[in-house]
Amino acid sequence: MSDTTVRFTIQPDPPARMDKALARDVPQDATLSRSRLGALIAEGAVTVNGVVETNPRQRLSEGAEIVVTTPVVSESHITAQDIALDVVFEDADLIVLNKPAGMVVHPAPGSPDGTLVNALIHHCGDDLSGVGGMRRPGIVHRIDKDTSGLLVVAKSDKAHQGLAAQFAAHTVERRYLAVCFGVPDASDPRLRGVKGTSFEAANILKVQTFLGRHKTDRQRQAVSFSTGRHAVTRARIVQPLGTPAAAALIECWLETGRTHQIRVHMAHCGHGLIGDPTYGGRQKLSAKSVGEAGVAAARNFPRQALHAATLGFVHPVSGDALAFEAPLPQDMIELVNNLDHRG
Repeated sequence: MSDTTVRFTIQPDPPARMDKALARDVPQDATLSRSRLGALIAEGAVTVNGVVETNPRQRLSEGAEIVVTTPVVSESHITAQDIALDVVFEDADLIVLNKPAGMVVHPAPGSPDGTLVNALIHHCGDDLSGVGGMRRPGIVHRIDKDTSGLLVVAKSDKAHQGLAAQFAAHTVERRYLAVCFGVPDASDPRLRGVKGTSFEAANILKVQTFLGRHKTDRQRQAVSFSTGRHAVTRARIVQPLGTPAAAALIECWLETGRTHQIRVHMAHCGHGLIGDPTYGGRQKLSAKSVGEAGVAAARNFPRQALHAATLGFVHPVSGDALAFEAPLPQDMIELVNNLDHRG
């Protein structure tokens, strides 16, 4: 297989920077993002009027003749591993999976293998057409290791660019099911006094803050009202649990998508997720409310009770609107059943 050559001409009124001008005028079917073009410029793979140009800030003129040479897709350095996957949908451009709790999405120093990416490289094989010049899956969003549920992953550069743009614009629908301590109800006067917390119509909880790295624990996120990234979470009660209710199955959805967002926001308003080891999900429940079985189930639940249940987006190649649902996993079903004590 040989390198691919793309030839085109710079159109009128080009942007001031070369990389931006190329990104605007490169043919769509070349599926070259601005970041990919920037890398190719740095590698000396772009010529302007027959001369190699390696400065992405170079100004181009209308009519300049551009040749971009993209090398053969290289194999990923990540090892392919035969790990079972729960595939919800797959075509030539993307794959939607129901990730089990306990699986890391991408290899990292603490998790060099056994990850979703290792499994995808084995599962997809030669179907991966290459993302950023390498035959690898394009991760456009992640869910925590101990969160279960739906993920979409790109198999081609075009899908990767299109999905990344949708996530950046916050147009992807993501809804989660969670089990929290207490019941986040508008009738609770305590919640009215929690900064950043309010209620919308139909008893929908809204938490709006900034989120950033914790000052002393770099593995955690922390709420702020002055610095960090804007974050908005909404939640509604699906099922109060206990008699009287001491916990709840809730549905949460994101206006933004920040690291640990649901976990941090629910803990901030006093309704931390059961089993959450990082944000204080070890509150005590009363046996009078949830029974001895409910107390034990909450105390021993080994992960944050959080499941990515719904995922909706526009297919980045076909333009079709897609929506997927993943049922509550068995461990969370058993938790809800144990907490649903009737006295």
